[in-house]
Amino acid sequence: MNFNKIKSMHFPSDVYIGHDAIFNIAEVVSKFLKSGNILLITGENTYNIAGKRVLANLKDFDVNIIIASKATRESIKNIEESLKNKRPGIVLGVGGGSKIDIAKKIAYDLGIPFISVPTAPSHDGIASPRASIYDGKTVYSEEAVMPSAIVADTSIMVLAPYRYVAAGAADVISNITAVLDWKLANRLKGEDFSSTAAVMSEYAGRELIERSSMIQPGLEESIWLVTKQILASGAAMAIAGSSRPASGSEHLFSHALEIIGPGSSIHGEQCAMGSVISMYLHGGDWGLLRDTYKRIGLSIKAESYGIPRETVIKALSIAHRIRPSRYTILGESDLSYNVSERILSITGII
Repeated sequence: MNFNKIKSMHFPSDVYIGHDAIFNIAEVVSKFLKSGNILLITGENTYNIAGKRVLANLKDFDVNIIIASKATRESIKNIEESLKNKRPGIVLGVGGGSKIDIAKKIAYDLGIPFISVPTAPSHDGIASPRASIYDGKTVYSEEAVMPSAIVADTSIMVLAPYRYVAAGAADVISNITAVLDWKLANRLKGEDFSSTAAVMSEYAGRELIERSSMIQPGLEESIWLVTKQILASGAAMAIAGSSRPASGSEHLFSHALEIIGPGSSIHGEQCAMGSVISMYLHGGDWGLLRDTYKRIGLSIKAESYGIPRETVIKALSIAHRIRPSRYTILGESDLSYNVSERILSITGII
């Protein structure tokens, strides 16, 4: 029997992480820009925080700046239409999750390199080949490009509200339940499974649990620690060729909350709640996750984010619908109101 399996894996070829890493941006751009101009995607706040510093280091290049908002299909379509008369040769995403998602999706659609310049370690999207895009009804995890390079300046990232650091750590820690779901899908559904990707992803989460006491407000070393494991998480997804190593039932719960009404919570905080629920359903040590999140200053209580009790119960009940093709511990049918309420009460979410 002939072996004919083939798979492609793409990794960042240049990674600069640390104090004043931003000064390497011109060198990185020169390496990957073959023709055309630079498209810089950022937001209003992140332009002031980091965009201006990026521009100061790219004064010898032609840069087209777009101040973007949410990562929606409509916003991406509008940006791409505006580029028809001036096609870029490279895309820089400077900002948090949504700006980087927009940038990597545009780079994918145009078939050009993408450079990730995060302003906060808020979630693992800064180093992954997936983009979370909202279509008006649902958040989809769509194929995008793996960053050709990542320039993570910890002296910039430490200026972000600590909340984003804790949320980024939680997103990586939730890899642990994502891997449990992946193993379950492999056993019950025969889904392809990569032990290498799973080990890398789980290690990243375990490392942050073990060193959680080092994750503190205003500490640049905390940014370094969390960002390194975000990079490991992104590499695991590249090896797997999907988001499976870092996205399971906890992410389905997060996306369900986003659709119904997340209150003031952000992605990593939602994943923290979801991972505690998932670990409970798997019969694992969900108390360890709860205590770790508390140690890094992240609440798993829905009321902390103004999320109504009924909203959380509904989100858990229907979370499996978000991505029916992704089998997880949530199963393939809605959880009843009473069962959902009981799970959420036991784990302290409500």
